[in-house]
Amino acid sequence: MNVKRRGRPAGASVRKKSKGKAVGSGGQRRAALEGKGPTPKAEDRVYHPAYKAKQLRERAAANRRNRTQQTGSRRPAINDTEIVTGRNSVLEAMRTKVPATTLYVAARAEFDERMREIIGIANGRDIPVLEIMRSEMDRMAGRDTVHQGVLLKVAPYEYKHPADLLQRAFDSGETPLLALLDGVTDPRNLGAVIRSVAAFGGHGVIVPQRRSAGVTAAAWKTSAGAAARCPVAMATNLTRTIKDLKAAGVFVVGLDGDGEVSLPGLELADRPLAVVVGSEGAGLSRLVAEQCDAIVSIPISAATESLNAGIAASIAFYEVAKLRAEAA
Repeated sequence: MNVKRRGRPAGASVRKKSKGKAVGSGGQRRAALEGKGPTPKAEDRVYHPAYKAKQLRERAAANRRNRTQQTGSRRPAINDTEIVTGRNSVLEAMRTKVPATTLYVAARAEFDERMREIIGIANGRDIPVLEIMRSEMDRMAGRDTVHQGVLLKVAPYEYKHPADLLQRAFDSGETPLLALLDGVTDPRNLGAVIRSVAAFGGHGVIVPQRRSAGVTAAAWKTSAGAAARCPVAMATNLTRTIKDLKAAGVFVVGLDGDGEVSLPGLELADRPLAVVVGSEGAGLSRLVAEQCDAIVSIPISAATESLNAGIAASIAFYEVAKLRAEAA
C-alpha cells in the first residue's frame, strides 16, 4: 500500500536559514558601488550661502505675489512720472541718458544750439518729439515753472527687490557688496552713492520705501549714467531687509562718526558685505543701528563735523575695494 507522506521529497537537500545576510557575493555592497549621485547645486545645500539667498528670493517672490493680489501693482514706486523742464536741465538729462519717454517742444519756440542738440539726441534715441501749444506746456510744467519751450517726460523708475541684488552677486561669482541708505532724502546724494557703488564693484543700492530719495531725473544725472548699470532696489521695511540679508550670510555694517570700528583695514571687507549709510544730519536711525554687526567710523579732521552720504559711501566703498584687491 502506497502511503503519501507530507514533507520534502526524498533526496532533497536541506538549507538552513541564516539569521544574517545570505551567503554569497551577489548584491553585496551594490548600493555602495553605485555612489551618491551628482553633487547638489550650491543653492540646494543648506549650509551654503546660496541656499539662504534662494530662500530669501522665494520669500520675496511670495511677498510680491501677495502685494500684486492686494493692490494690483507689480512694483511699488516712490514717485510717479516726472517732468524735466528748462533747456539746460533737459539737455543734461538727455546727455546722461535719463530714460525719457517723450520730448515736448513749444510751437514757434526759438531754436538755439541747445535745442538743436536736444532734438538730435532725441531722434538718435528714438524718443518721440511732439510740438504742442505754449499754453498746454504751461499747464504741464506748472504755473511757477520756467520751461523755456522744452519739456521732457521721464518714466517712473523700475525698482528691483533686495533679493534680486543678492542673486546678481552670486550669479557673477563675486563676493556680494551692497549699499543701504537710511534716511537719505536728497536725490543728488542717492545719485552720488549709485555712482560710487558702480565705480568700486558694488552690486546695487537698497533704499527704503518711505522717507527716502527715489531715482528721479536729478539722481540719474548725478550718477553720471551709472544708474543704467547699477540697480536700485526698494525695501518695504529696511530693518527687516537687514535681517534677511544677515540670514543669507551677509555682514551688515553702518557708517557713523562715533563708530567703535575704524574703516581703514576693515576685517569684514572680504566677506559678503552691506554698508548702511545714514543721513548727514541724523545719521543712522536707532533701529537700523541695532541690527548692524558693527558701526564703522571714517577718520576725519576734528574741524569737520560730518560727511554727506555721497562722500561717505565713496570712501567706504573705495576702502573695501582696495582691501579686496590686496587679499586677492
